[in-house]
Amino acid sequence: MDIELVTCECCGLKEDCTQDYISEVKASFDGKWLCGLCAEAVRDELLKGFGGQEAMKVHMAFCRKFKANPAVRVADGMKQMLRRRSGDLSLSSESSASSASTSKKFGRSESTSHK
Repeated sequence: MDIELVTCECCGLKEDCTQDYISEVKASFDGKWLCGLCAEAVRDELLKGFGGQEAMKVHMAFCRKFKANPAVRVADGMKQMLRRRSGDLSLSSESSASSASTSKKFGRSESTSHK
């Protein structure tokens, strides 16, 4: 089994995948390779009634809005997907402020010297 590093055409996340898996994903998305989260987001757009190409364009536009690293975009996409599924699409400044304070509270601490 050959493993290949492939980049999501929506969010830019890189993953090591088998050639068979890459081919399977590309067959499902008009020759484009999407990470698991982006593939799920495109499927959600399909459920809303968008066509295949249109669903992909909608999600790719969403991904282009954010200029953070791919891991942050994946987390934001996951958050959006969970909100959609729970029916809460509103983003209030209160939840954004809460998110910011939470990230500060649980941020990585300075590393100590190793012996």
